Amino acid sequence: MEVGEETLDLFYGTEFQHVEPFKVQLLKWIGNKQRFAHEIASHFPTDIRAYHEPFVGSGAVLAALRPPKAFASDAFAPLVEIWQVLHANPGKLTRWYEDRYQEYFDLGRPEGYERIKARYNSSPNGADLLFLCRSCYGGVVRFRKADGYMSTPCGAHKPISPKSFAQRVEIWHHRTSNTNFRQLDFEEAIEEACMGDLVYCDPPYTHSQTILYQGQDFELKRLISSIDQCKRRGVRVALSIDGTKKSGQILCELDLPPKLFEREVFVNCGRSMLRRFQRGGESLEDEIVSDRLLLTY
Repeated sequence: MEVGEETLDLFYGTEFQHVEPFKVQLLKWIGNKQRFAHEIASHFPTDIRAYHEPFVGSGAVLAALRPPKAFASDAFAPLVEIWQVLHANPGKLTRWYEDRYQEYFDLGRPEGYERIKARYNSSPNGADLLFLCRSCYGGVVRFRKADGYMSTPCGAHKPISPKSFAQRVEIWHHRTSNTNFRQLDFEEAIEEACMGDLVYCDPPYTHSQTILYQGQDFELKRLISSIDQCKRRGVRVALSIDGTKKSGQILCELDLPPKLFEREVFVNCGRSMLRRFQRGGESLEDEIVSDRLLLTY
């Protein structure tokens, strides 16, 4: 049975966010929640003192929520570099993209893409990663476990124009202007949250996202311990994690403490982004996935 928002408010004694859809994507990233970020954020309480996102990724939920005070972080340095430049110097971010867009078309496809990818792999940096994530095949930025080598081939699509990207940068700069972006391990970032804060965690998924850089060594058990400590000190936590796959035929099993989370919500994510990459050209009706949103409140 579907429970209405007003009923939830009365039942849980909490007022929840009313978040409008925000569909303007800045970065393409595996696990990107742009299409349903507003649905996730609608389960956040309104009385958030400060918002923390220790696995910022594509920043979709952060931008949809637009919190007045936020801390966003990631362990992946080139990704954090992109966010820090967006915050401090959006014009520089636009120039990064424009320069690589020109390089891409001067050499032709895929030669231009391969040169940018080779430069990134020789010295990982935010400027090259920015363009690669918007031009790689299927938007699936995958990395080799042994050495972090970015291996995704060139996409068949034409990257958006510098003018279009600049417009997106302006929008995102405004929506994330109250956010402090840092490179931190998630444990360190979560430890900074205080009573009355909300932590939203969107870690690499254990059933599907091990190709992510920093995702190969991720341990859910370590994150669960941090969430437990948060709950003990009055910090509310929302966790996006594996839910169902194969169009609901498989429920992803997770080893979770029985009383840590108070609520469980399933969010329909549509067709698997990773399967679209692996099975290019197929319609994938059998690969609809749902995320599990777990809440400690």
